[in-house]
Parts: sequence; C-alpha cells; structure tokens
Amino acid sequence: MQTTIDTTVAFEGKGLHLGEPVSVVVHPAAADHGIVFRRADVAANTPAGANADIPALWSNVIVSPLNTRIENAFGTSVSTIEHIMAALAGCGIHNALIEVTGPEVPILDGSAAPFVAGFLRAGVRRLNRPLRVIEVRKPVSVTVGDATARLDPSDTLHIRFEIDFTDRAIGHQEKTLNMSNGAFVRELCDSRTFCRSRDVDAMRANGLALGGTLENAVVVEGGKVLSPGGLRHADEAVRHKMLDALGDLYTAGAPILGRYTGSKAGHAVTNALLRALFDDPDAWGWAEVDAQTEARLPGVGLRSSDAPQVL
Repeated sequence: MQTTIDTTVAFEGKGLHLGEPVSVVVHPAAADHGIVFRRADVAANTPAGANADIPALWSNVIVSPLNTRIENAFGTSVSTIEHIMAALAGCGIHNALIEVTGPEVPILDGSAAPFVAGFLRAGVRRLNRPLRVIEVRKPVSVTVGDATARLDPSDTLHIRFEIDFTDRAIGHQEKTLNMSNGAFVRELCDSRTFCRSRDVDAMRANGLALGGTLENAVVVEGGKVLSPGGLRHADEAVRHKMLDALGDLYTAGAPILGRYTGSKAGHAVTNALLRALFDDPDAWGWAEVDAQTEARLPGVGLRSSDAPQVL
C-alpha cells in the first residue's frame, strides 16, 4: 500500500549555502500525489500560487555538484533536497507536500537524522491504494570523468559506494547495504555531509556554504577531523554518500528495485544515471507491490522507538 505521513511535522534551521533561516512543514498527502515541494514564500506572493509547486522528480533536477536542486517550468526552485528525500525514502513515505519558506531546505545537523526522527514521531499512515515500484530490468551505467554509477536488476534495493580521498581523515572507504527493513535508519541516516577545510574556504569565497559550521558538517584537514566530537562512524563519509544516493534515487518518483553501485559519484552523476535508465524503455518497468515485495522495501516495520539517538 502507498503511505503518507500521519500528521504534519515542521523543521527550522538555516540553509547550508545562503545561510538564511528557513522553515519546512511536511504535510500528509493523498495517494498518487507523490513528493511535491512548495515554495511557501512564492505562493504567498502570486495570485494562484501554481508556480510555487515543484514535483521531486529526476526530470526537474538541475545539475549541481554540491547538492540536488529541483526547478519547475516557472523557474521556481528549491535546493539541498537530498537529505529530506533520503529520510522519506528510508521511512517508506510515498506521498507528502513539503512547504519551504525559502530556496533551500535547512541543513540541520548535516544528516537526515532530524528528518527521520520527526517522521517517525509523526507516524506513517497507510493509504488504500496499491503501491507501484520501478524495476530495473537490465544494467544501465554512466561515467562522468573518474566517477561512475550503475543500476543492475535486483529483487530489492542495494546500495554499494566507494570513495577515495587523499585526506587521511577520509582516505579510501567502501560499503554495501541491503536497504530493506529500516537499514537506512539504523545504518546511514545519522551520517553527516563532509568536506575539506580548503573546500569550505573556496566555497565561501564564491558566496556559498555561508550557513556551514563545524556543527552541521564533518570538516577535515589532512588527517584531522576538525568538527567537535569527531566522527559518528569510522566510515561516516561513505555512509553519507550512500545517504545522498538514496535521496537522489528517490527522485525516480517511486521506490526502485535494483542494485546501485557508485564510485566517486555525486548528485549530478546519479541524476545522469536516472536519465539513462528512463531513456531506455527496455531497462525498466512498473510493478505492483505484493506482500512479499513490500516486506523488502525500505522503511517497512519501523517504529517511533527506531528514531536515531544522536539528536
């Protein structure tokens, strides 16, 4: 069955890049609504407000190396949606209206954990409508520079990721997870975005990362972790890349049954992979979910007590 959030839940914080205060209110939505973002500030200043809604779909993604930004036909956009999208996917929420008061979703602690905790407290409601999933039916891959991403057929969603940085605090990391039955909440959702200290300086020189602090990102310099408290996981960096991948894959418009493999891949590469998938009608197809398949989907069986404890 399709699902939605059971009650409205709100979040407040600052955007990572512009650094301005922003609030997010996630509302329940009807079956077949999907995940739609609404720029509340735009809607308040237009008669019909129709140009304020942006479906969270791969076809609306504007390529960016730093985050995932979606834009509608009117030029209305919202960026840094990947963490809240990962939380929705990982909690098994298929329909929601997300009102945002500015152009960025707040970064909060740099992970998806605050969103997950809010969703699990609010609860997930089953809707009286069958759920369809996207089956990967043949391998699809893309290469951009030294980054690659690939989707292969599988009866559930698996994510494998590999990264390689010269900074000793990150180095070479790789991890594979079967995303069934709450694995995202248990294993990935508290892993924070990360960057190198020199990258922060370069971004700020270009008017970005103005809301970034040592409290909402893992900042490294060589072999040192500069953020207070150090790492939440020894391999927190690759876990966060997997978190990002799950959020970006959810812009497919439905859960994916497939095996995702990423090497040095970012938001733009995962979006290119989805475009390659949907460009080939033989590579994918819709399937209605039966009880056996539903049991293997992310988020099935989660309870409020499963909320991350890092907050």
